[in-house]
Amino acid sequence: MENESTPRKNKYCAMWISRPIYEILPYFYLTAGALCLGASMYVNHWHWPTICFAVGLVCLVAGLVVFLKRRDYRDTDGRPGNRQDY
Repeated sequence: MENESTPRKNKYCAMWISRPIYEILPYFYLTAGALCLGASMYVNHWHWPTICFAVGLVCLVAGLVVFLKRRDYRDTDGRPGNRQDY
């Protein structure tokens, strides 16, 4: 039995979700954020406009962070600090 504390030989074997779902997550976050921000303009019951606005803003920021981090990681082939400026 292999010890769980040893590093894995292939860094891609530890993916928890399937690749199509993994690839679409930033777009899902951005879409959910845009929908929540749009809903905050039309909902007027209780504190829902504020809740929708906050959730929308968090989703947009999370989507942008994941998208940009993933793009930078793929541009540098996984080596931090080795990005070429074009």
